[in-house]
Amino acid sequence: RIGVVFILSTKEEIDGNEDAGIALWRAFNYIAEETDTSQAFTSIINMYHEVEDGKVLTVNHVKNVLGREFPYADVQSILGVHSEYDEGRKAGATFYKKTGLGPLPQALFNGVPFNREEMDGTELETVILQRIIDATGFFQRAVFMGLLNDHVNAIDFLMEQHNVVSRINPTVLGAERKYIHLRSTSVPFDVQDFSTFSFLDSQDKTAVISDGMKYLTKKDEDILHAVTIWIVADFDKPAGRKLLSNALKHLKTSRHTRVGILNNPASKIKEDNTAIARGILTAFLTQNNSNLRGFLSKLIKEETAKSLAAGTKITKLLMPGMDGDTFEKKYNTLGLDIIKTHQMFCQEVLKLLPGQMAVISNGRILGPLDENEFYAEDFQLLEKITYATSAEKIKTIVKEMGISAKSGSDLIMKIDALLSSLPKTEMRQDVELLKEQHSVVKIDPEQNQPFYDVIAIVDPLTREAQKMAHLLIVLKDVINMRLRLFLNCRSKLSEVPLKSFYRFVLEPELTYGINNHLPSEPVAKFLELLESPLLTLNMITPESWLVEAVNSSCDLDNIHLQDIKGNVIAEYELENILLEGHCFDVTTGQPPRGLQFTLGTKNNPVIVDTIVMANLGYFQLKANPGAWTLRLRKGRSEEIYHVFSHEGTDSEADLADVIVVLNSFRSKIIKVQVQKKSDKMNEELLTDGITEKKGHLDSVTSFSEEIPTEEMEKRSDILNIFSVASGHLYERFLRIMMLSVLRHTKTPVKFWFLKNYLSPTFKEVIPHMAKKYGFKYELVQYKWPRWLYQQTEKQRIIWGYKILFLDVLFPLAVDKIIFVDADQIVRSDLKELRDLNLNGAPYGYTPFCDSRREMDGYRFWKSGYWASHLGKRKYHISALYVVDLKKFRKIAAGDRLRGQYQALSQDPNSLSNLDQDLPNNMIHQVAIKSLPQEWLWCETWCDDESKKKAKTIDLCNNPQTKEPKLQAAARIVPEWVEYDSEIRKLIEKIEAENKNGTSFFQKGDL
Repeated sequence: RIGVVFILSTKEEIDGNEDAGIALWRAFNYIAEETDTSQAFTSIINMYHEVEDGKVLTVNHVKNVLGREFPYADVQSILGVHSEYDEGRKAGATFYKKTGLGPLPQALFNGVPFNREEMDGTELETVILQRIIDATGFFQRAVFMGLLNDHVNAIDFLMEQHNVVSRINPTVLGAERKYIHLRSTSVPFDVQDFSTFSFLDSQDKTAVISDGMKYLTKKDEDILHAVTIWIVADFDKPAGRKLLSNALKHLKTSRHTRVGILNNPASKIKEDNTAIARGILTAFLTQNNSNLRGFLSKLIKEETAKSLAAGTKITKLLMPGMDGDTFEKKYNTLGLDIIKTHQMFCQEVLKLLPGQMAVISNGRILGPLDENEFYAEDFQLLEKITYATSAEKIKTIVKEMGISAKSGSDLIMKIDALLSSLPKTEMRQDVELLKEQHSVVKIDPEQNQPFYDVIAIVDPLTREAQKMAHLLIVLKDVINMRLRLFLNCRSKLSEVPLKSFYRFVLEPELTYGINNHLPSEPVAKFLELLESPLLTLNMITPESWLVEAVNSSCDLDNIHLQDIKGNVIAEYELENILLEGHCFDVTTGQPPRGLQFTLGTKNNPVIVDTIVMANLGYFQLKANPGAWTLRLRKGRSEEIYHVFSHEGTDSEADLADVIVVLNSFRSKIIKVQVQKKSDKMNEELLTDGITEKKGHLDSVTSFSEEIPTEEMEKRSDILNIFSVASGHLYERFLRIMMLSVLRHTKTPVKFWFLKNYLSPTFKEVIPHMAKKYGFKYELVQYKWPRWLYQQTEKQRIIWGYKILFLDVLFPLAVDKIIFVDADQIVRSDLKELRDLNLNGAPYGYTPFCDSRREMDGYRFWKSGYWASHLGKRKYHISALYVVDLKKFRKIAAGDRLRGQYQALSQDPNSLSNLDQDLPNNMIHQVAIKSLPQEWLWCETWCDDESKKKAKTIDLCNNPQTKEPKLQAAARIVPEWVEYDSEIRKLIEKIEAENKNGTSFFQKGDL
């Protein structure tokens, strides 16, 4: 049988003499009443026969057939506004809206829609015949199984099938489905801790959101809910409130669903534009189910939004029975971090733009949704599909486990998301190629051989394209392939996005050297480079590799090819492979800040040690291929904690000594859970009264030996000076700075240098300097963590090392460290700075000078953002600062700085002076002690009169004169020439004693 649904205007009064659809409907009803339905359909077909090809039905076509077939009919009365034949006109439109069918015309066979191709007139008859054959087989099986007989209505039987829905929504029913990864284990972070949340990976972000989600259900019953729906929207916008309202309507009739919310603001998050969202979140956090449902229904009404915008306090909207005091207290203290967390999750995990709406059902993402795209009926459809497809079966199993309703509902959601996200079948995605004659690079395969068909699409001005170019070349040598390379360029560029030459070291096969026994060393060759620019050579290595330059023919930070004869040759060495891990206290779920691990072997138990960060409980240790033993470091760490369990290791999970085997060049990441010993539950690692006895990152001695008291006192009276340098020029400045420090103190000095960027020359000279001048030194290393936003410019990487890793670069035995820029001259005893009272601040910086008035136009911190942000506080310079590492670690300053860096660094307009802007920007969260002005004098910013009191002189750049630094050093600091000459003579002496006669100097160094 065939039925026709007329989708017509739903206006109350409408004239069929003016609307062809209304005329057709009223004529159909008249004819059906006068004769029968069959005749009415025949007459309609006759009306369409009147229509010429390419034209549409008009009122005249209807009148002509009606007048011809029923000459005595009052056509005007039949079609007019007050027609008696208008009954049921609105039913079709109501059905169409309710079912959610797509663009008209539509056709359905036993409720199953035809697609566009099947609706083609030439194919329709064949398609219907095939559908009839398929349906016949279905009914035959049902009769055979006893499910269908003469006493069962065939239509009712069809409508009771599990795949029958009351509404068609392509978003819900579509085959392409996206899921978020809902991990089964919890993550010990609060959804309101935006700083920590910002640098979690996608899985951990999802876990935090899932663990912190509160839900609304139909009743207050503590039962399992098989379907978990998250509503994603800006609830301070009408469309967002409408979406939530539709969900609440569905919830009134739902038996299986619980609803949570995620706020995705369309605009910058402020208190005045998030009132409703904060009200909704507060209600979820504080109210029971029945009060929450009533309050939400009231809060999302448009008149409520207008009332709040007019100044009505949200507490005035509270309903009888609500816990008003708890609501008000929570609303006033909620803050904006939870909304920032929601927004970041929506953008980074769900990939939504600000303000976009979505619905998530058991981890399945439906969105972004347009306004008025998702109604209560769609939620009903979504529940039915989710429940019938998988959730019902999972619920049955989980119910037998006997766990709580909240945990059980969470488990159903996570299992459903996991199973539903698994690929069903393997499919090849063919790329539709357009206009490839002139815009595509083509490489043909070898003829008469099987080949791979490879299509690559790249933006040529990206770092990814640099790597892919060589990968494709190597791939071409390894396999027979047909390559088509599409250059997908950006149409408009304000500047060249790529400022580097790149070589990817990858060979198609091993090549052997002269002796034909050992493979030749891999080489990156840069040929025909421009000679005029100043170049810097840098290595981009796998995350777990520590690589350093061991030999070079020139300064690799300042390569000026037009001044160099011959080739520039540099040799790099893979020095270590990192062991990385994450550590958590099993009792609190939090990282044990300050906990130390040691890594060693059976014969040498302690080779390296490290400290656990609060950020993700992260730690890293330098290692090499082989079997290693990870232990808690002797001292406070071992006294308070014991290893509870570990994952990703190569020993039993309950063994205290954790065995880790490094047998691959790939990353090794482990997870360690520790627990406080029963008699140490109230003790903390980081306290003001406890200092670790010894230990440093490259220690090769046992930590078990006792250190005499007098030795401890002697060790405590030491100046720890930290500095970073890269390039021969700045290493020259660094040696002079060191000498100036030593000239002005009688206190023992230990210098700490960042090993990552020191040249082979400096590393060869420094032991001789230490022997002559009687100081100690240590080269420290820390690989930039993979989860922390990566800088690409070498200078910015070095700036990052100055501020981001102070809590983990140095051992706990170091109480205070003084950072001194390489291009600085010290004129006073730095012991005075070390012993300066920081008044509770974790570090002290010197403010920028204000006394040289002619530089006022360059003082950017006097206006704009910095003036507003700092208020009456000073903007501080990062050339010299002292850090109280005990205080720094105790208040988690490093973790806070890394959190703020993670949030700001991805904006190219933020942190232009990374090492300086970051602590100044965090001045309200991590206090800065302003050092007396005489601790840092700089000619650019300070007047000549104040130079007499200067305790250090910084050779900072002058944006006005742009005077070269070497020239400025000799002019500003008379003793600089003396220091330079003294060190030069020392190096010449070392050079003369060097058996190989290798010069430490390059052209221009002196």
